Amino acid sequence: MPLRVYNTLSQSKEPFNTVAAGKVGMYVCGPTVYSKSHIGHMVGPVIFDTIKRYLVYLGYRVTWVVNITDVDDKLIVQAQKDGTTVKELAEQVTRDYLDCLEALGVARGEGGIDEMPRATEHIAEIIEITAGLIDKGFAYPSGGDVYFDVTRAADYGKLSHRDPEELVAGARVESSTLKRNPGDFALWKSSKPGEPVWESPWGPGRPGWHIECSAMSMRYLGAHFDIHGGGLDLVFPHHENEVVQSESYTGVPFASYWLHNGLLTKDGRKISKSDPDTIVLMSDLLRAHAPDTLRALLLSSHYRRPIDYGPTRLEEIERGLQTFYRTFERFEELTGKSFYTLEAPRRRDDPPGDPALPAGIAEHRQQFLEAMDDDFNTGGALGELFEIAHAVNRISATAVATSGAAPAYLAAVTVLRELSQILGLFRKPPARPQVSGDGLTTPLLELLLELRARLRKDKNFALADEVRNRLTALGVVLEDRPDGTRWRIEPRR
Repeated sequence: MPLRVYNTLSQSKEPFNTVAAGKVGMYVCGPTVYSKSHIGHMVGPVIFDTIKRYLVYLGYRVTWVVNITDVDDKLIVQAQKDGTTVKELAEQVTRDYLDCLEALGVARGEGGIDEMPRATEHIAEIIEITAGLIDKGFAYPSGGDVYFDVTRAADYGKLSHRDPEELVAGARVESSTLKRNPGDFALWKSSKPGEPVWESPWGPGRPGWHIECSAMSMRYLGAHFDIHGGGLDLVFPHHENEVVQSESYTGVPFASYWLHNGLLTKDGRKISKSDPDTIVLMSDLLRAHAPDTLRALLLSSHYRRPIDYGPTRLEEIERGLQTFYRTFERFEELTGKSFYTLEAPRRRDDPPGDPALPAGIAEHRQQFLEAMDDDFNTGGALGELFEIAHAVNRISATAVATSGAAPAYLAAVTVLRELSQILGLFRKPPARPQVSGDGLTTPLLELLLELRARLRKDKNFALADEVRNRLTALGVVLEDRPDGTRWRIEPRR
């Protein structure tokens, strides 16, 4: 079926039609870089990276822009607390953010985020739009600030589907005697001592939050582009203000489709700075869990739903992924080929694989694509990927006994590779776990296996079994094969 996406603007699923044939412009709000990334900061990038992967698979040329807000009230306050400059803090936190993206397979450049502009690099565009809004009567200078007058925009509130009075009553608006109306929002803020400052027609100051994204999105994607994304918490005020100022300035629609991902919770509790127990730094999670585990967690449900995580949920994901790792190991044993270097179609209109592809695999492949066509339902797609892995394992048993089954087996594994690339999973083999800080885990396990092999050779099976059982209790699974014993570490139940 054709791709349909849920549009926050219309509150319905719509057929996906692009501004320019065969091209997609996609803008996703990035972080305000005042503190290190936690897992909540990764939800949007992983989801929209997968969306881009699928759009490219469908044959679109996608330009994906993610901004960095490197000047903001939060940055200024945090820099003062840390005794550093806003620029130094922003650089440090941005590096951490980029490292986390890379670990989760969200690339920069071709195949990933194409542009990552920073607000401080686009002050000229911000000033130009602000001046234009004043000229058109939608904004006014006041005491060195510039405010957007929400009463001048008849459709203010159309994105969050509330009337302007309701929006003001339900939001924490920044009070100021310089405003005409309580709901007016700042496009430009006059400078205060110790803050970053730029010259403008209204005096020295810095941009407001919302105007940054209008300037950067239009700079790289034009006045009207296809997809604007971000977290559900950004619908109001950020995106509501962004759309009204952009369309008031240009006179044309801003983004055709507004996609908002659900928020992350930890053990059912909203992630919040006011609840420190919910904050887990991404760098700490990456030391404890494989990137595929974390990426699979973020894709395990529909992107518009909330995602809950915690130790139990992460262990469930890790156990589930073992199905795939065993499938890949078996494939290498039987064929001498690596799953991770297997060539597979990269676009939907490419051949799906060998004509020998079993009907059951072809059906699951179709259901995977239908899930993605239905508003990028990655949870449903991931479920189909598991079904394909189970089917591949059944075929592998036949492939061993019957050489004639080999083409079907290779075709089935190729589909597994094709679809896992869309989700950005299994990009490279999982690293051998090195649980101890000094890297002794692997050599110690190899030593234990060697001693166990000697016990079995000496027919001391009771002690050999005890070694196996003790290792199993520690989460180390042994598999005896004709060519030796393999081991892997699995999460303990």
